[in-house]
Amino acid sequence: MLRLSDLHLRYTGKVPKTWLDKYESKLLTLQRKEALFEEKEEEIREKSISRGRKKVLALTRKCLCPEFKKLKYDPYDIKALMHPVDFIVFNGLNEGIKVKDVTFLSRRPPNNLQNLVLKSIRKTVDNKNYDWKIARITSDGKVGFE
Repeated sequence: MLRLSDLHLRYTGKVPKTWLDKYESKLLTLQRKEALFEEKEEEIREKSISRGRKKVLALTRKCLCPEFKKLKYDPYDIKALMHPVDFIVFNGLNEGIKVKDVTFLSRRPPNNLQNLVLKSIRKTVDNKNYDWKIARITSDGKVGFE
């Protein structure tokens, strides 16, 4: 009886590549590319985030109504209230931690009643009749003010 392991086979020509050789070669190439990507992943993500933020800013400016585009506010600083004023602008909020000023934006009111409300808001701000309060809501739903 003869065992295959006892045979000392030799082949003088070039060994033809099999499907397994091709698979292992592609797998090795893929592993190298993954390692290269992992090295540069953080840098790639940072670049894509910055490109995305620039595009979002341009897209948001396109969506603003023409009146607000003329004001040259950063769209991220504009927050919607819708009633009694349409928007509030925290100028400088997106640039850093210091807000330069706060501006109320509203279109011309369609009726006299809303006009009176806006005038009363303006008068309140001009007379400095406002206060700053911080509300804390607990997990059981109670509200406390500081």
